[in-house]
Amino acid sequence: MIIASSISKAYADRVLFRGLDVSVAAGDRVALIGANGSGKTTLLDIMAGETLADTGTVSGSNNTTVGYLKQEPPPFAGKSLLQEVLDANYEANDLAGMIAETRQMLAFADEERQRELLGRLSDLELRFEAAGGENRDHEAKAILSGLGFKESDFDREMTEFSGGWIMRAELARLLFRQPDVLLLDEPTNHLDLEANLWFEKYLASFRGGVVITSHDRAFLNQVATRILALEPGEVVHHRGNYDDYLVARERALEIKEAAAARQEREIQRQMRFVERFRYKATKARQVQSRLKQLDKMEIIELPRATKKVRYSFPEPARSGADIITLNGVCKSYGDNEVYRDLNLTLERGDRVALVGPNGAGKSTLLKILAGVLPIDGGERRLGHNVETTYYAQHVLDLLSPGNTAIEELREAAPAESEQNLRTTLGGFLFAGDDILKPVSVLSGGEKARVALAKLLMQPSNFLLMDEPTNHLDIASREILADALGDYRGSICLVTHDRTLIRQVANKIIEVDGGRARVFPGDYDNYLFRKQQEAVEAPPAHRNGAAPTSSRNGSGGRRSRRPLTPEEEHQRALSRQARKLAERIDAIGVEITDRETRSAEMEAMFANPERFDDRSQLEATGERYRVLKEEEQSLWDEWERLSEQAEDIDRMLVGLKSG
Repeated sequence: MIIASSISKAYADRVLFRGLDVSVAAGDRVALIGANGSGKTTLLDIMAGETLADTGTVSGSNNTTVGYLKQEPPPFAGKSLLQEVLDANYEANDLAGMIAETRQMLAFADEERQRELLGRLSDLELRFEAAGGENRDHEAKAILSGLGFKESDFDREMTEFSGGWIMRAELARLLFRQPDVLLLDEPTNHLDLEANLWFEKYLASFRGGVVITSHDRAFLNQVATRILALEPGEVVHHRGNYDDYLVARERALEIKEAAAARQEREIQRQMRFVERFRYKATKARQVQSRLKQLDKMEIIELPRATKKVRYSFPEPARSGADIITLNGVCKSYGDNEVYRDLNLTLERGDRVALVGPNGAGKSTLLKILAGVLPIDGGERRLGHNVETTYYAQHVLDLLSPGNTAIEELREAAPAESEQNLRTTLGGFLFAGDDILKPVSVLSGGEKARVALAKLLMQPSNFLLMDEPTNHLDIASREILADALGDYRGSICLVTHDRTLIRQVANKIIEVDGGRARVFPGDYDNYLFRKQQEAVEAPPAHRNGAAPTSSRNGSGGRRSRRPLTPEEEHQRALSRQARKLAERIDAIGVEITDRETRSAEMEAMFANPERFDDRSQLEATGERYRVLKEEEQSLWDEWERLSEQAEDIDRMLVGLKSG
């Protein structure tokens, strides 16, 4: 659908990428990844035709349509939300107008002209149905609901919505248009957990191609089928999801490090020869030959990896056993009652993630716990010796523009040594003189890292955080997870980043319908419990209806109604999907084993002296050949079973939505 060939782009002396090739076909899910400033948005601009490349071409197949979601909110006219989405389907709107015009012409046409117009009308109506037809309203509302809008929002004017909701509306417009290719720049930034999950399922069934950037690792693992990584000095293509790419990158780095070490040894050997015989006339020709070889040698450059840093945050005071208690808390916004008679206790050592659908009251509960939002009734009681610190997006605005990064930390922790402040900032990816940059010149992500470091340097023992990963790329999110792991106080956070929840939380609180339900254990345990509940609930009850029952004549015992053929089919498909998933996971382990062993052999082949004789070398070569054949066979099976699993998933989605 879209082919970019030999694309290069530079600004002044800074090269973003050179000789980049990428093609996007129907069904492709390409995750475009890289550090902040690596050129991801620039590449999307080039593919969308909004920025010219320095070299190379971008071409598409005939009539290819492209939908591009940018990070900044677009302008909207004074229409309702639903109308804005409906108007995005230009083709259907044009066809509807042409159908109306043709029907008008029929009323005044003679018999011969009527036959011609009827043929045209039939063709237009077929095209109209293919473009969504009369089901457009239903489809638009389904997309808006999936992205978190309520039915009462559909008739509201766009001017009534905040920036984050406007971005969701623009995403809804693009999805409703159903272009051949979607270019999505950070679409998950403004989506909560529920909307994220819906969006993942939507992309799984989307027939076109997708190129997407996101800092949500769990989202990329669910969505991506290919990775395009803009790494320092190179562009890396990888088949698989984000975690597959990390494993492959680590293995490739090991091989690259071994090759670089061999190259360095070879350079040292050649230079020793040059230094020894530089001034001997009989060796002059050989010396010159070796110098020419060294000059032509392409030096292997190793990427700089972010190392895990152990943080030395101030030791917080020890709190009482109970961090905070809410008794009978009530909170409303006008007529909207969020909580009534809410009771909740958090204990020392809790690392809580608040989860739940959009609008359920997660941020409201976090603000109540932090003491920054007054309650309408009940009691908020802070535990003995508890000192709270609250992080939300507004704290970025509290940074002093004229202060440097290290001055901001010094204000928060004046007793800390200069070295510890520098080490902490280094852990948050501020290297060298970066710590002396004034806040006014920092990017949004850099400001967020300064604010987080500043927050963690304060000697509090109860940290509350509202969407701390906003503005952070994947590397910065990993740094945040490391820092929270070293933080010695209790934590309560709201985030749609499932990777961070998995790394930090030891307790999940589900917020929904004015209730806060506590699930001890990590996020995967919470998902398992929820899945068990869904399976154990009677089918009618899963859809929100009261469970039906029948009584026999003697004992009055309740019995489950028989499953319908559709439910039996759905259950059989679910069993088949589980078996496929188990085999696919097992194949992944086997592939990793083969790749690891073949990489070890490749390292041995690079050092022939490790073999005792030729027969041992030949035997190892034969084992290597068998390993590579097994690896390819496993990949073939993995692809075949993955396609089957995707087909079953699509059928299950169709059965559930139908």
